[in-house]
Amino acid sequence: MEFKASDIAAFLNGEIEGDGKVKVNNVSKIEEGEPGTLAFLANPKYETYLYTTEASVVLINRNLELKQKVSATLIKVDDAYQAFAALLDLYLQAKSNLKVGIEQPSFMDASVAAGKDIYLGAFAYVSKNVIIGNNVKIYPQCFIGENVTIGEGSVLFPGVKIYDNCVVGNNCIVHAGAVIGSDGFGFAPKKDGSYKKIAQIGNVILEDDVEIGANTTIDCGTMGSTIIRKGAKLDNLIQIAHNCEVGDNSVLAAQVGVAGTTKIGKNCKFGGQVGLNGHITIGDNVQLAGQTGVSNNVKDGEILLGTPAIDFKLALRASIAFKNLPQMVKDVAWLQKEVEEIKSKK
Repeated sequence: MEFKASDIAAFLNGEIEGDGKVKVNNVSKIEEGEPGTLAFLANPKYETYLYTTEASVVLINRNLELKQKVSATLIKVDDAYQAFAALLDLYLQAKSNLKVGIEQPSFMDASVAAGKDIYLGAFAYVSKNVIIGNNVKIYPQCFIGENVTIGEGSVLFPGVKIYDNCVVGNNCIVHAGAVIGSDGFGFAPKKDGSYKKIAQIGNVILEDDVEIGANTTIDCGTMGSTIIRKGAKLDNLIQIAHNCEVGDNSVLAAQVGVAGTTKIGKNCKFGGQVGLNGHITIGDNVQLAGQTGVSNNVKDGEILLGTPAIDFKLALRASIAFKNLPQMVKDVAWLQKEVEEIKSKK
């Protein structure tokens, strides 16, 4: 697909500087720009590439003051990064909307209520009493359990598994290999040392605009629901245990692990490999640096680092002290020796 610079500017409410008739059919990094592509400049450290890039069109911030002549056509917008993201989203939507219809072999039970313009890929299986909204895309080898609801505009990429009774909201994205609604890790110890499995009869609810990364697993509630709230984004390889809740617009990076019944507030940001104990509450706007281990409740707005988790600034100071521990041990040993010598002379 080709787009003229003037059309792109109109879509973004941007201002053209240069040839508005120039066309692009792809995107590129500004440092690797090629003719016929569109790039963007949001980070000032890449500004030097603006004057050398071969990209035909570049999105820039309106307030950027040019230091040299630019050969590319410029589109000036309020936020180049957000504008570029909007264009990519438009491109993906256009590409996704091309996929319509039911491929064979696949299976859809006769009781399924399917909306308009859905796509069902080959080898997908849709069970009884499933409700599928308009423009839903279900890629090959997906499994949809009984009584599942999938909201309008949602996309399930290849190999997604959704267990019985789960709910997927509108405009959700679930990436390849993710498992939604698998059993929570519930076992009762017996006197003989073995374990009795505790039946998991709840479900998972993904509210609107949620994105789930590849091979992430979200366990159903033992009773009730595990809930991922509106706008939350989960990266690849994350484990969310039974009856947890992830708040609105919270972002969790890869390999985060959340134990059962833990509640995460709104607008939280967790780095990779963060681990949360079970039955705790994390407040709103909390930030946890990568590999932080949390075993207790966290108040709104805290920024933590380390295991066990402590205030981020304190953790940085402690890390500096930790580097000096070998010398400090030697110094203390020397001081102890000096003290003993002084005592022996009295």
